Amino acid sequence: MLDAESITQSFREFLGGVQTGLPVAVGYVPIAIAFGTVATKVHLSTLEAVLMSALVFAGASQFMAAGMMLTGAGGLQIVIATLFINLRHLVMSMAVHHTVRKANRTWRALLSFGITDETFALLTLQGPRTQAHHTHLFAIGLTGIAYTGWVVGTAIGRLGAQIIPPSVSASMTVGLYAMFIGLLMPHVQRSVRVALIAVVSMALNTVLITVMSMGWAIVISTILGASFGLLLGESTS
Repeated sequence: MLDAESITQSFREFLGGVQTGLPVAVGYVPIAIAFGTVATKVHLSTLEAVLMSALVFAGASQFMAAGMMLTGAGGLQIVIATLFINLRHLVMSMAVHHTVRKANRTWRALLSFGITDETFALLTLQGPRTQAHHTHLFAIGLTGIAYTGWVVGTAIGRLGAQIIPPSVSASMTVGLYAMFIGLLMPHVQRSVRVALIAVVSMALNTVLITVMSMGWAIVISTILGASFGLLLGESTS
């Protein structure tokens, strides 16, 4: 049975994750609002749009799926396309599982669902000492607040679709890229290794996207970029 000290420590770990993930949640809200307005165009009800965000929780895939719906694509085509674009989450899940390896399988499965590009960056682009203090409760707090921001933003966007100008909702999607760059840059400035991995991955993706689909390009460039980082080792600073 847990004593008061253990409960307090667990709450602190969870709250620490919430505080760390709060900027991501705030950044997700305008992008989710944009998705909510797009969902209106493909005739998704408020419940359907919110459920999509709640069950999928992948911005790029949701926008792509909505776009395919507009073109009249079938359900199987949408599932296959979103599967390809989300394959990178397998690689990210393995990396995050390593940082919380003391957690049981149930917690790891729950964390895998909450991993996005931004939460992955916050959980893994840290020094060894910082990562050593990441517990599953910290990770749950971080991913949980980000998830909440995305789902709530979707509901706001869908409910307010009639009063949000199209130009405003379209501009909100730019925030996703700006937020990820903002998360990456401090680590690039501190580590030559991270900077090299980022540059190599971007270059690979730029080349690959000319000869294959965006989903495969992202998957392959992610794998090759991570492999390049392993070859560099931890000595590059």
